[in-house]
Amino acid sequence: MSNTQTLIDDRPPSVATLFLERVEATPDAEAFRYPVPSADGRDAEEWRSLSWAAAAGRVGAIAAGLMDLGVRPEERVALAANTRVEWILADLGVLCAGAATTTIYPSTNAEETAFILADSGSRVLIAEDAGQLAKARERRAELPELAHVVVIDAADARRADGDPPDWVISLDELERRGAAYLDKKPDAVRERVEAIRADQLATLIYTSGTTGRPKGVRLPHDCWSYMARAIAATGLINGDDVQYLWLPLAHVFGKVLLSGQIQVGHATAVDGRIDRIVHNLPVVRPTYMAAVPRIFEKVYNGVAAKAREGGAAKYRIFQWAAQVAREYAKADQDNFRRTGNRGAPLGLTVKHAIADRLVYAKIREAFGGRLRAAVSGSAALAPEIGFFFSGAGIHILEGYGLTETSAASFVNPGEAYRTGTVGKPLPGTEVRIADDGEILLRGPGVMEGYHGLPEKTAEVLEPDGWFHTGDIGELSPDGFLRLTDRKKDLIKTSGGKYVAPSEIEGQFKAVCPFVSNILVHGADRNFCTALIALDETAILGWAAEHGLGGKPYAEVVADPRVEELIAGYVERLNEGLQRWQTIKKFRLLPRDLDVEHGELTPSLKLKRPVVEREYRHLLEEMYAGAREA
Repeated sequence: MSNTQTLIDDRPPSVATLFLERVEATPDAEAFRYPVPSADGRDAEEWRSLSWAAAAGRVGAIAAGLMDLGVRPEERVALAANTRVEWILADLGVLCAGAATTTIYPSTNAEETAFILADSGSRVLIAEDAGQLAKARERRAELPELAHVVVIDAADARRADGDPPDWVISLDELERRGAAYLDKKPDAVRERVEAIRADQLATLIYTSGTTGRPKGVRLPHDCWSYMARAIAATGLINGDDVQYLWLPLAHVFGKVLLSGQIQVGHATAVDGRIDRIVHNLPVVRPTYMAAVPRIFEKVYNGVAAKAREGGAAKYRIFQWAAQVAREYAKADQDNFRRTGNRGAPLGLTVKHAIADRLVYAKIREAFGGRLRAAVSGSAALAPEIGFFFSGAGIHILEGYGLTETSAASFVNPGEAYRTGTVGKPLPGTEVRIADDGEILLRGPGVMEGYHGLPEKTAEVLEPDGWFHTGDIGELSPDGFLRLTDRKKDLIKTSGGKYVAPSEIEGQFKAVCPFVSNILVHGADRNFCTALIALDETAILGWAAEHGLGGKPYAEVVADPRVEELIAGYVERLNEGLQRWQTIKKFRLLPRDLDVEHGELTPSLKLKRPVVEREYRHLLEEMYAGAREA
């Protein structure tokens, strides 16, 4: 048996066990760093560090505090907070108490929050602030099992009239209770961790879902300890890394990153505020980070917009450099695939060196200057965007997985990565492609099933362990997976032709530097159309240069000149498509799509049915009186 397979097969029963092992191995090493207001009281922030031993002190107190509240093994403790160091400490505290974490996005409304709390049977809610507390309080009558709400921001942990005694406490108070509990029973947490079984429930993550009520995905402890060992076995991360973590930890993609970190013991800088990413990157100077495609698209659009603001000559240089980056990346990856050596033809290498001095070096500095790799997941990254960053020296390793498979089933293998694919399966994960092209997965990362939904579980999970992903894909002869589309999202036109909308949408994002979101429509129609939302910063910058400065977004996108601008990019897109795939008509939306209106999931995936329902009038308008493709 290989060393890699031995490492995975000999995994401990839980990440709680791994955490205690990590603390014992490197107690004084940095585990987490996090921002706090600076001591001088100004707007500036400073970053503080927490060693593994210091983190263990707080984790143990939280675990013991939950035990003091009467939380038993496998009982659910819900977490509703943004990505911050307290989220991680609370989650580890829940796991070390032998309980199971139920994750709730802080953007979830009161009705759906109550549904998740009730469906999961959560006994305790760890809420970030007064806003999250208010949601539980508003629906308390529907939540008879919810015995306590623990509020992270101590100032917001205020009891209201009608609250039962002890129903609301602060996280500080929970930790004080835990410390007192450990004074009486010093081995309580360690004993609870040692009693954890691999098949015991660790996490209940509710799929944000693009349709219908969310389903609770049951992930036992073994899923996470497998992920920790399998991620480490890829060699993509090591103990000297510094990770920048901003992804929502309620999402499985954010959560799995913690398992890998605990296994290898590197430092993680934690700050979930999306509006601070650009500011934080040069301060944190990460060696790796994970993101969703929308972040890379926004960076690309931002770089293009900044070049355009510098005048026609500067913009032409950027466009030339972007094309050189793509050509160089394609040649370099192709050369490595054929010969095992890096590099491109001499002429292209010379152009690349010039473009590097003019453009690429500044992009790398914006990411902190030390970024070895960025992992992209949750949705497909447009290959042309991937090739641009690859050529600029920002290596984006696409991966693939679902909530039901503990996030990471595939990832690109470091230096041998191939843009446009999601790489190879993690060690220990099996894959096969069904007759209809659907990707099937089997392995220790696959869920136990949907919480309380045996019929739904049976629809996707076969008795022999094969999980139906609902995604369509192709495997290369040497095992690299390329995603085509979601099975349910494939469009069949009235002419009987199949269209993969996300592939076309990705191509348009690479062609048009002004697009934010696009939805391609055409099921049972005789041609394809698109709803397009523009990036506000990029299009308002263009507007200011074309006599539309000072006008709001809605007025700008309604201007015929903007429609003409985007029509040019649609034509460029269509040049590379089959006739039945081409976009015959499009409409610009009066605002961007967002999470708040329910059009995007919290991980920024498009909710097609919601968008199509909301803009039904625009779709019907495009097909009104149309007879031919």
